Amino acid sequence: MRAQSATSSELREVPSNKQNAQHHALLARYQQLRSRSEALVAPLGEEDMVVQSMPDASPAKWHLAHTTWFFETFLLSEHLPGYRLFDPSYGYLFNSYYETLGPRQPRPQRGLLTRPCVKDVIAYRHYVDEHMGTLLESSTSAALKDLIHLGLAHEEQHQELLLMDILHLFGKSPLKPAYNALWPADAAGPTGNFKRIEGGLLEIGDAGSEFFFDNERPRHTTWVQAFDISDRLITNDQWLAFMADGGYHRPDLWLSDGWTLNRSEGWEAPLYWEAADNKAGAWNQMTLRGLEPVRADAPVTHISYYEAAAYAQWADARLPTEAEWETAALAGALEQMDDVAWQWTQSAYYGYPGFRPVASAVGEYNGKFMIGQMVLRGGASVTPAGHARPTYRNFFRPEQRWMFSGLRLARDAKELSAAKPYDVDNADNAASADFARDVIAGLSQKEKTLSPKYFYDAAGSALFEDICKLEEYYPTRTETALLHDIAAGIAADIPDGAALVEFGSGASDKTRLILDAAPHIAAYVPIDISEDALDQAATRLRRHYPALQIAPLADDFTSAMQLPATVHDRAKVGFFPGSTIGNFTPVQAVQFLRSVRRLLGDGARMIIGADMVKDEATLVAAYDDAEGVTARFNKNLLLRINRELGGDFDPDAFDHLALWNAQHQRMEMHLVSRADQIVNAAGQTFAFKEGEQLHTENSHKFTPESFADLAAQAGWSVTHQWISAAPQFAVFSLR
Repeated sequence: MRAQSATSSELREVPSNKQNAQHHALLARYQQLRSRSEALVAPLGEEDMVVQSMPDASPAKWHLAHTTWFFETFLLSEHLPGYRLFDPSYGYLFNSYYETLGPRQPRPQRGLLTRPCVKDVIAYRHYVDEHMGTLLESSTSAALKDLIHLGLAHEEQHQELLLMDILHLFGKSPLKPAYNALWPADAAGPTGNFKRIEGGLLEIGDAGSEFFFDNERPRHTTWVQAFDISDRLITNDQWLAFMADGGYHRPDLWLSDGWTLNRSEGWEAPLYWEAADNKAGAWNQMTLRGLEPVRADAPVTHISYYEAAAYAQWADARLPTEAEWETAALAGALEQMDDVAWQWTQSAYYGYPGFRPVASAVGEYNGKFMIGQMVLRGGASVTPAGHARPTYRNFFRPEQRWMFSGLRLARDAKELSAAKPYDVDNADNAASADFARDVIAGLSQKEKTLSPKYFYDAAGSALFEDICKLEEYYPTRTETALLHDIAAGIAADIPDGAALVEFGSGASDKTRLILDAAPHIAAYVPIDISEDALDQAATRLRRHYPALQIAPLADDFTSAMQLPATVHDRAKVGFFPGSTIGNFTPVQAVQFLRSVRRLLGDGARMIIGADMVKDEATLVAAYDDAEGVTARFNKNLLLRINRELGGDFDPDAFDHLALWNAQHQRMEMHLVSRADQIVNAAGQTFAFKEGEQLHTENSHKFTPESFADLAAQAGWSVTHQWISAAPQFAVFSLR
């Protein structure tokens, strides 16, 4: 949070057209956010909104009123001349912990507030919203905008708390009611693999985001020893193994205070787990969808720090420090980063070196809680889209577990032994180590799979260029033709002086269609993992666009967290052509689009290509061409394993298979073993049965509705869409 003291007269400026646009965007965001809070309570009855299930929780009605009190107290009362309080008594009823603002209703007694009733609280919200509209439509200084952004972030926090508290309340009910039977379940998935992070003298903390909480700064240097960290969260199945081994009954695993609490509370399982009546050893779990069986391959949630630390001890590992977590997140090593559960770290919550609370009541927001709490990083399934970021520091007491909390493991980097062929820990570089780890993990699964990102070594990239020239492979030429036709329409929605940020830019060929149509673009940031491709593309573009600022960024575009400083103050427009979004799983696609929102910042736009659902014959032909180029492309993955990881795959012992999966609306590519065989790769041995498939790629296809839904889950809305003639390909403009 950035804040500074200023008088109301100092906060008035003469608006420009650009400022007016910014005010309208801020007002729209405010209105959307406030509407979401009321939408979240729509499934509740008035009785549900009054009850307080424990001292740490608050009634839903109180959340609605408190967030409104925040805007009234810190913004309207101070900065809107002539503003009159809706009800002076609300300052006592709905203050949370701001000591400098006076006394307040005791927290454990918020559930006693039967008055004001729900309709009065809603009237209070609408009264404040009306006056906030007046304030937001006027020109404001940077200081006031920072305070508004703090209020928005504060309401997002309470939207998450609201869902936490509703779940706790309904979990106490013998009826086990569902808050929303259609609430999305956490995505299942494989168990995690440890990734090596080399560490060193590194900087952590916010580096210049448009909004940040004060506890994310100052950015500072810290030493991070080399470490390993799991790329995924611990699953329920892994937690069940901990329980079966007496994890809740072994004092050797627990911190002293945790063991005392464990015994006094009679813990036997995570919060919201209940033993199932119909089967010994089976468990049910209370969720926002109601009571349902525990899903073994879903991440475990609702565990305390003490439980997380005990599990880590049992697993011969530990919890990561928050510096390790942030380093790994920025390195792109973490899956399930911010869309399942907040992750416990072993770091106590304290101020960074040089931290000073703001000298006002707002300064009580974070600093006063820097005692007796532990840091959690990431985000959860109930965290509003775009709220979390890699530097975000959440914090709770070590015994609390009603929040959506989980864990990922870390461990000290092992001593490197004498080199042996394709030892993952001794790979020549981090990329080789990741490739080896992913091959071992993917070929060890019951249903073998490898990421399509490993298609694109030099040989694979050349083969893909050949694929794009095939008659059957329509996406590239169809999208290029569509972009040529609509470039002027795209350009009209790009602000003057904007920075165009392309994800996975490669040769930047399609980019020129946008640059030619939009000469008012001032900067171009191509992001690609290949420095050679970036250098070559940048050299070509500089010859054709000498006035364009070109700032290449060598990074994995799926995990890039910082743009070049030279474009920080520019409006951002993302560019993601090629239907690469279809190669992600839906969960990965949402995670990627969320990361793009964080990277580009508030008010950003996004231009993205997506292939459309069409007839099966056209789709299959595009992925199984008559000349067999796609088959060679698919089998090159085996040759790459042979070249780089000492493998002994025989490509002729596998058949290329392309098929349409109608249920998941995706094309799939597989390699099918022609016989029982044993292969070696990355120092490991793997068995293939005759007919067994190695799943190498998904390419999801979309309808306008399914793409808009995917974008909405990540906090984007579709503002324009252009769809070509058959075979249909689409370009979407998001905001």
